[in-house]
Amino acid sequence: MKQKITIISLLVLAVIGTMQSCKKEKGTENVEKNETKVSTNGDNNSHNTGQNCMSCHKQGGSGEGWFTVAGSVYDSLKTSAYPNSTVKLYTGPNGTGTLKYTIPADGLGNFYTTASIDFAGGLYPSIQGSLVTKYMSSTITTGQCNSCHGVSTDKLWTK
Repeated sequence: MKQKITIISLLVLAVIGTMQSCKKEKGTENVEKNETKVSTNGDNNSHNTGQNCMSCHKQGGSGEGWFTVAGSVYDSLKTSAYPNSTVKLYTGPNGTGTLKYTIPADGLGNFYTTASIDFAGGLYPSIQGSLVTKYMSSTITTGQCNSCHGVSTDKLWTK
C-alpha cells in the first residue's frame, strides 16, 4: 500500500511540476509590465536630477516605468534645477517641421515619459523656459538625454 501511495504522490508531483513549467514557457508567470509614467509641471516626485534616468527606468531595471525620453533641465548658471519647463520634439531644426511630442518637466527640473516615441529619421528637441526657448541643432535618435548632457556635453538649461 505504501508503494502505491508513493507512486501516486510522485505522479501528482510530476503533473504539478509540468503545469508550472508550462506556465513559465507561455509567459504567464513573472511577466514584467511597463508602468505609465509622465512628468507633469509642479510635481515633485522625481529624483536623481542629472543622472541617466534610463539606467534604472528600463525593462528589467529597478525603476518604475520604462522611459523612452528622460532628462534634467537646469537654470542658466547650470547649478540648480529649472522647474516646470517644457521639452518639445520636432521633425525639423529650430522648432520647424511638425511638433511630434511635448513633455513637461516637473517641479524638480526632471522630464520623463513612458509613451511610445518614434525616433525614425531623428527628432530635434527644444527646451522652453519662461523667458527662453533653446533648440538642439542636431537630431536625436534616443531619449536618454542625461547620458550625454552633463557628462560629455553641456547640461540642458534654459531661463
